[in-house]
Amino acid sequence: MPKSKRSKLVSLTQTRKKGREGKESLIEELRRCVDEYLYIYLFSVSNMRNNFLKDVRTEWRTSRFFLGKNKVMAKALGNTAEDEYKEGLKDLTKQLTGNVGLLFTNSKPDIVQAYFDQYTQPSYARAGNEATDTIKLSEGPLTRGPDAEPVPHNMEPQLRKLGMPTVLKNGIVTLPFNYTVCREGEILSSNQANILKLFYHQLSEFKIHLQCYWHDGQVHEITDENDEESMN
Repeated sequence: MPKSKRSKLVSLTQTRKKGREGKESLIEELRRCVDEYLYIYLFSVSNMRNNFLKDVRTEWRTSRFFLGKNKVMAKALGNTAEDEYKEGLKDLTKQLTGNVGLLFTNSKPDIVQAYFDQYTQPSYARAGNEATDTIKLSEGPLTRGPDAEPVPHNMEPQLRKLGMPTVLKNGIVTLPFNYTVCREGEILSSNQANILKLFYHQLSEFKIHLQCYWHDGQVHEITDENDEESMN
């Protein structure tokens, strides 16, 4: 009888070695990118969606994106003047905090900023997001979407479970009175987020925000007005 995979023993020394090797490999890859590309942009992401980030990576296929693992990225770039991989990288490392990433590219700042200033993608808000609009549904037969398609009758039990006061009248999903799904500025619950998605209301936006960039030994700040100021 073959041994169960569940009973297989894995050496902890092996797992530690693989983890260490993975970090060392990433450090080497980051340093190769420092040598290969002229610019390193530090960015943050609002309302992360993997499918949209994948689209951005595809459009910038000649560049490289790294997201997460701030400590490993900091080690690769260097934290002090003594251990920074290239001059000025320590100033970039100081800003590797929170949910940020690095873009390695040969594209100049005006090109990169122009692209990311205009690139946004609407998406469905998730629980914990702040509502950016007040959404109300009117009394009577429920419809959804720009074409005002009737809500399917088999969705009615789901809507009631989400807290909506719906009823079926002659097989038509109906609201007995006006219903407010959310108000602008409030934090969305999971039920509210699900209702918004069912009614095709996209109150979230995927966007990449450039914060600064490194080039030729200096780090330059990128302000909200797209002005650049040298940090040195």
